Amino acid sequence: MTEIAVVAYQQSDSVADAGAVNEVELIMPVLGRVFAQAGLNNAQDVDFVCSGSCDYMQGAAFAFVLGVDALGAVPPIRESHVEMDGAWALYESILKIRMGHAESALVYGFGKSSPGELPIVLSQQLDPYYLAPLWVDTISLAAMQARLMLEQGLITERDMAEVVSRSRRNALENPHAQLAGDISVDAILAEDSMVAPLRRSDCCPVSDGASAMIIATVDKAREWGLPYAVISGIDHRMETHNLGMRDLTDSVSTRQAAQTAGASDGAIDVAELYAPFSHQEIILSRALGLGEDTAINPSGGVLAGNLMMASGLSRVGEVFNRIVSGDARRGLAHATSGPCLQHNLVTVLEEA
Repeated sequence: MTEIAVVAYQQSDSVADAGAVNEVELIMPVLGRVFAQAGLNNAQDVDFVCSGSCDYMQGAAFAFVLGVDALGAVPPIRESHVEMDGAWALYESILKIRMGHAESALVYGFGKSSPGELPIVLSQQLDPYYLAPLWVDTISLAAMQARLMLEQGLITERDMAEVVSRSRRNALENPHAQLAGDISVDAILAEDSMVAPLRRSDCCPVSDGASAMIIATVDKAREWGLPYAVISGIDHRMETHNLGMRDLTDSVSTRQAAQTAGASDGAIDVAELYAPFSHQEIILSRALGLGEDTAINPSGGVLAGNLMMASGLSRVGEVFNRIVSGDARRGLAHATSGPCLQHNLVTVLEEA
């Protein structure tokens, strides 16, 4: 099987409101930096392009086409799109290379959530007959999930607060973070509930921004003379949209994806988990069997900044950065989509 590597990664800052900046203006600076990092001029220097975004967030059908403008649309362009996080665009790009249709690819994700009410927008992912008409928002569903865990004695509110405290502290080293600081567990527990049992700090912020990545065959990466991290495994699984038929205190699909991706084939030095709520990091860590030897979300994770439609790709990028800097030899990146961890994608990266 063709070996594939990540050779470049860039992202924008996570900001609560990008103001009058549109999606194209969010993407262009990030693409410019990722091309420069890889020593490329533009999208014509790669064989394939794939993006991830959400038309609901942009408020128009086929709105992702506007993102192509940021590439400098000069034919021929071999372009595709996923109506999901950029991590799934990475998955499609890897398949494209493995099938022999490309040797390199540009992958990017972008989103501008600030103009609307993101929890309400995301409620449209729910069952269209029984749940979506009720307008149950994502925070309320996550609160229900957390309540189940608390009542079953699987976690405590202090466990949740410890996740938040560590995330904010780790984010002090992340120049792109939206929320960072040395906040104590007791200070978090003293906060009022937003949607009980969740406090505002238990929930990821809404962030505008974009991220971009360039991948290539290992042979192409060597030809370009770039430092790289090998993608040794990737897989994604999904669970039913019917929340009543799932065990919300576990993530079976994450465990299955990790097994198929080969996560257990060696030690995991670093794991970047897409956990939009504090209790979900605990669910994912347990499903993946991560122990104290693994640094979890050293970037602060999405509790420090949540680039909607790009945060999953950013998890891969953060692990890539740790490996090429020599801080880790092997890492795991996780992405999710849908309510209560419905879709889950796991990527395993290793040093060259």
